[in-house]
Amino acid sequence: MNIKEFQAGSYKQQYQYKCFTPARINHAWVIADGDILRLLSDADRALGELNAFSQLVPDVDFFIRMHITKEATQSSRIEGTRTNMEEALLGEQDIEPDKRDDWVEVQNYICAINEAIEQLAHLPLSNRLLKETHRTLMQGVRGETKQPGEFRQSQNWIGMSLKHAVFIPPHQDDVADLMSDLEKFIHNEETSVPHLIKIAIAHYQFETIHPFLDGNGRLGRLMIALYFANFDLLHKPALYLSDFFERNKTAYVDHLMAVREANKMKAWLVFFLHGVRETAENSIQVFKDILAMKARLEREVLPHFGTRRQANAQKLMQYLYQSPFVNIKQVAQLLTVNINTAAAMVDDFVKHGILNELTGRRRNRTFCFSEYVLIFSRNP
Repeated sequence: MNIKEFQAGSYKQQYQYKCFTPARINHAWVIADGDILRLLSDADRALGELNAFSQLVPDVDFFIRMHITKEATQSSRIEGTRTNMEEALLGEQDIEPDKRDDWVEVQNYICAINEAIEQLAHLPLSNRLLKETHRTLMQGVRGETKQPGEFRQSQNWIGMSLKHAVFIPPHQDDVADLMSDLEKFIHNEETSVPHLIKIAIAHYQFETIHPFLDGNGRLGRLMIALYFANFDLLHKPALYLSDFFERNKTAYVDHLMAVREANKMKAWLVFFLHGVRETAENSIQVFKDILAMKARLEREVLPHFGTRRQANAQKLMQYLYQSPFVNIKQVAQLLTVNINTAAAMVDDFVKHGILNELTGRRRNRTFCFSEYVLIFSRNP
């Protein structure tokens, strides 16, 4: 099918409402549009550069953890949670009680990403993997009573009520067949659809099917990262689109609806590819900023620590790239030193501008490697 001839689907009358049944997508696609092909080339080039950078950066897995935290925070914000990246990096005991529900949702997202990427070693991106990931996503949060890990057995909708819904996905009886078609499309190598086009179409289709009673937005965005990992498009999982979608939330939602209502698949693909290119370029800049900061600290700060303390200073520095929030007790355990020695090390890190204290308390203080967190949390 030529992308210009795309027909999104049709509305079906149910008892008191009409639901939208999307057309199947597991077939050949002809992408001959010049705008799409140019953007596809740009996005592929940016991905290639990001791939190269992720293989050059030492201890890159430390920084991937931060990318995942940002993805979890931004994807959850699209769904209405208010946890910011700094809060997501804190322990539950440091979160105000009225913010803990949102914090748990973000932590679930982090767990879901990590578990799913690990499972890809022995389980391909599939409906089974999506169900297992959904179960993790919904554990102990809003939606935990809505069939976590199972395709829905009742009608859902987007909006305040079924009567006043913005969008009503397909009837529950059609979900299994539609998701089977989606899974086949993802793994169909005979269609010769470029990977970035394929995952853009797949994401649209998943959000349109809305196969679960809750959590579809987050899981659909997580599926993009799993696709990159499943097909080895990136050496390390360093590209997450939720920040782009969150910053362009209205356009994101409008483009998905425009495909359903007006068959505007080209506009969605252009938006998606622009997001991939921009996000990859931003991720490259993040790596560059980290390397520059790391080199500066090693050149200008760490030499201030004498020979006896140098090993511990470097060990703490290394730890902060994994976990940029610490307290004195954690530092004492990390360095296997007493509390006073740990406090002295932390005080020196504060004096040299690596750490800053967040709580203003004399006891149970929390310190942040703020410059590092800012590299990830600032908007482009």
